[in-house]
Amino acid sequence: MSMQPMESGEIPAETVRVAWAAFPKGSLAIRVRDELGPLFRDEEFADLFPARGKPAWSPGRLALVLVLQFVEGLTDRQAAEAVRARIDFKYALALELSDPGFDFSVLSEFRDRLVKAEAGRRVLDSILAAAGESGLLKTAGRARTDSTHVQSAARQLCWLEQVAETLRAALNEIAQAAPDWLLTVAEPDWFKHYATRAEDSRFPKSRAKRDELGLRIGRDGTRLLEAVFSPGAPGEPRALEQVETLRQVWVQHFQQVEGEVRRRDPKDRPPGATRLVTPYDTEARGSVKRDTMWDGYKVHLTETCEPDIPNLITNVATTVATVPDISMTDIVHAQFAQDGRLPGEHLVDAGYVDAHLLVQARREYGITLTGPVAGVVSHQTTANSGFTGDDFTIDWDHEQVTCPGGETTTRWNPDRSPEGTPVIRVRFNGGQCRPCPVREQCTTSSAGRRLTLRPREEHQALRQARAEQDTDTWKDRYKTRAGVEGTISQAVQRCGLRRSRYRGLAKTSLQHQLTGAAINLARIDAHLTDTPRARTRTSYFAALRPAELMLGGAK
Repeated sequence: MSMQPMESGEIPAETVRVAWAAFPKGSLAIRVRDELGPLFRDEEFADLFPARGKPAWSPGRLALVLVLQFVEGLTDRQAAEAVRARIDFKYALALELSDPGFDFSVLSEFRDRLVKAEAGRRVLDSILAAAGESGLLKTAGRARTDSTHVQSAARQLCWLEQVAETLRAALNEIAQAAPDWLLTVAEPDWFKHYATRAEDSRFPKSRAKRDELGLRIGRDGTRLLEAVFSPGAPGEPRALEQVETLRQVWVQHFQQVEGEVRRRDPKDRPPGATRLVTPYDTEARGSVKRDTMWDGYKVHLTETCEPDIPNLITNVATTVATVPDISMTDIVHAQFAQDGRLPGEHLVDAGYVDAHLLVQARREYGITLTGPVAGVVSHQTTANSGFTGDDFTIDWDHEQVTCPGGETTTRWNPDRSPEGTPVIRVRFNGGQCRPCPVREQCTTSSAGRRLTLRPREEHQALRQARAEQDTDTWKDRYKTRAGVEGTISQAVQRCGLRRSRYRGLAKTSLQHQLTGAAINLARIDAHLTDTPRARTRTSYFAALRPAELMLGGAK
């Protein structure tokens, strides 16, 4: 397929006449076209197509179809049918009423081109650019970010299902690539155990028999891997994707002890960031957050939060499930800077904040990072008595610390925390602490009190943040952050945000970019029709909760 760029042009007069006759009050597709004009140009996607070949359907129009598909929750077949049959779609796409549209498979092919070129973000950016030109986007004010879990498109598997399905998938792929060779190495029982899906089998209920079944699968997989990598084996099976997946899963879950296959101890298995959870989506990872456990990914949504214009999603970032929120803060800020959409204040939850990021956001991007910071962790704060680190006087210029009892130490050692961040270790001698009259309020260690400090700028930023977050002014300002949870809810209910439609991180990321674009169109349409924003729902009983209980719950 090749692409010959063409202008979306004016909407045909007959299409305009019929569309307004059919939709006298307009529709989302009609209103968005009238307000924002053509959202995508073919030239934006020219690098996705070769210079020669059969002409492709307009990629600019296909991009709009993908977004409208997510707005209305349509399948590929339904979206292609809407282009052929719906007048408002023809209006938005500037098509003649007689235009036959395209085969539904074109949408899948176009998504593959977007994924291969990592061009999904262009779709969201084009809508934001059009909104900015229409005065519907303000990025210099405040922004808010939150994340949510995303289930993989592949079904979640228990351990026995995982290893059985991994072996079955490898056998099926080898059966296509080297069927004659596979017949020479396959055990007769393999056709009984791995010819059908593991979910169609009934696993034993007793723990001993389940362990025995797992070891049998482990031995069968080991036997197949030994055959694949033996000197006389053909080369085709070794290069197969599912064979490599089988090898990785067996390394992660099994080992050979004195020639016998054994299941690895949980402490001997790799961390979740590298551990495979299904052979059908090898980029998905297992994670847990509070009471939620899932296999798949995580998505971070950032939106504007201004009262007089639509709250538009300005950044969407998709990661594997094991990536912590705190590692995404600087990535989101860097994307702000690259797009020219740096906010003045960034509202986030506690997972995105630490002392280093407070300083970095202000110094490198001019952003005020607002979110709850962790309190001081020590047995004194836990017991709510005694001297905490804030009771010590720090002389940064002379690198010395004075305790509440009046003793001063110069044992000041730069170091790094287990996470790799710079810290300062301060230690008082046991000889200073033992005779101290307030020792019981300070430390129980005979070796003396120890402190761990952040670098000066981070330490001061952390203390200031802790002091501010206890004020009513900060709490009132921070209430705005809660609105992003409504955005996640809208994306979940309207676009199925928490379930990936596709397998793999790249395709899931494209899904989320299209989801962000779809939510933006829906919000722009709501703004144009003066649809009021939804309010936080509170039940009648919850509204009766006494104020002191509400404060206690917040703590």
